[in-house]
Amino acid sequence: MRDDRITMTELSPELIVVLGAFLAAFVAGSSGFGDALVSAAFWLHVLPPVEAAPLIILTGITLHVFLLIRLRSRLDFSRLLPFLSLGVIGVPIGTWLLQHLPAEPFKVAVGALLLLYGGGLLIFANPPTITRGGRGMDAAAGGIGGVLGGMAGLSGIVPAVWSGLRGWPRDQARGVTQPFILIMHSLSLAAMAYAGLITPQLAHNYLWALPAMAVGGLVGIGCYTRLNEERFRCIVLAILAGAGVTLIV
Repeated sequence: MRDDRITMTELSPELIVVLGAFLAAFVAGSSGFGDALVSAAFWLHVLPPVEAAPLIILTGITLHVFLLIRLRSRLDFSRLLPFLSLGVIGVPIGTWLLQHLPAEPFKVAVGALLLLYGGGLLIFANPPTITRGGRGMDAAAGGIGGVLGGMAGLSGIVPAVWSGLRGWPRDQARGVTQPFILIMHSLSLAAMAYAGLITPQLAHNYLWALPAMAVGGLVGIGCYTRLNEERFRCIVLAILAGAGVTLIV
């Protein structure tokens, strides 16, 4: 029997860029992070890592500037500085790795990260709270985030997980992850420009993504301010885990 199913790689690259941008902005609008994870799960199907990573970062800068302006009065930025202290060192390391890692293992690694994070937090709904480590561990989480940011625009995942394990309220946790992502993205984009990874194709893909990001971000903010926190947390984690599966299989 003939298999008529359409895979993601058979669709128009522009359509995949638009779909990824909408869902990424929706997740970030609702949770403050996760846009890079979702967009990577879509865009790595149709773009090589050296094209996908700058697009993830440029769209992320646009999105997080917009979200910070909309939500600045709600967020608590008091715990941000330790994360930045090592994050800025990690970015150039990640950019170097991006240029030297092969594409297929890169995709599988991103997919595994998505699946472990989304699936793990769905299974372990109430992870233990960590009170030890203090600012030193906060800085270490920021350093790892900087490496992942320079490599793939995934700077927010480790600080977000660590903020959750620290038991911080969501507005305080978001006050760490959202500006951290914006600053790491800005440094990563500068590092990529220095490495010669900014091309005309980036502008083409960015213009396709922009309208979808605006709509997705507004819908996500609406969910953040209206929906039950636990229910929406499950929805976001399910999206992340499902996106990871698509990169692995």
